[in-house]
Amino acid sequence: MSVWYWFCELLPIEMLQWDFMKNALLAILMMAPLFGLMSTMIVTGKMSFFSDALGHSAFTGIAIGCIFGVAFPLWVAVIFSVFFALLFSYVRSRSNQAADTLIGVFSSTAVALGIFIATLNGGSFTKYNKYLIGDILSITPAEIGALAAVLLCVVVFWVLHSNRLTLTSVHPQLASSRGIPVRLSQAIFTTAIAVVVTLCISSVGLLILNSLLILPAAAARNISRNLKQYNLFSVLFALIAGLGGLICSYYLETSAGAAISLMLALIFAVSFCLRKVRA
Repeated sequence: MSVWYWFCELLPIEMLQWDFMKNALLAILMMAPLFGLMSTMIVTGKMSFFSDALGHSAFTGIAIGCIFGVAFPLWVAVIFSVFFALLFSYVRSRSNQAADTLIGVFSSTAVALGIFIATLNGGSFTKYNKYLIGDILSITPAEIGALAAVLLCVVVFWVLHSNRLTLTSVHPQLASSRGIPVRLSQAIFTTAIAVVVTLCISSVGLLILNSLLILPAAAARNISRNLKQYNLFSVLFALIAGLGGLICSYYLETSAGAAISLMLALIFAVSFCLRKVRA
């Protein structure tokens, strides 16, 4: 982190005089590619509300960690979210229900369980507000390190298996006929989403986290001509919105997560207009 702080001090940018802004900027540079890459597969696989369901499960995991007095409840949330994601993959592979129906079942169950545990024995819900709204300015170097490790794993996995994941999402029967382990691929992908969602929930907030995992790919889809452009534009839009939202939140003194989400919504609107013009 000392090298990053030294680099930021060389830049003539007012907001980087504060260490918490330096941490937030580095976190954005880690999270944006994660959001961009994961977004393409979430949208392609028609699982737009799955990340929302995982956010609810992460909240339940945090509540469980707090009830049992765990020093770092976020790690309990990671474990619970991964279990939740694997359970969803198992049920989905053995059910004839549509994916959105199963997501609704799991999401409603997770949020109800989370609220039930958080308010058990008359417990106060206010201490969980930071997970609903998020505060990227309070992110710690340890959390940034965890994001960096996850980003590295996701990028490596993407380089090696992105084509298989795309085929699995678009046409699982064809993927299976070509020897691709569809269930394993889906399980790994849902686990990756669970880890990303859980690690980012305290930074951007449960209420808007889902939009950050949908809007980059939704905007990229408006103007992309092929799969390469689709992934590239998704990551690029996530980076632009992340940096722009952080700057806006600093000067307008508002929530960084909300500013990033609105930036992505604006990018989607512009890309949609460009799509209409090109059509």
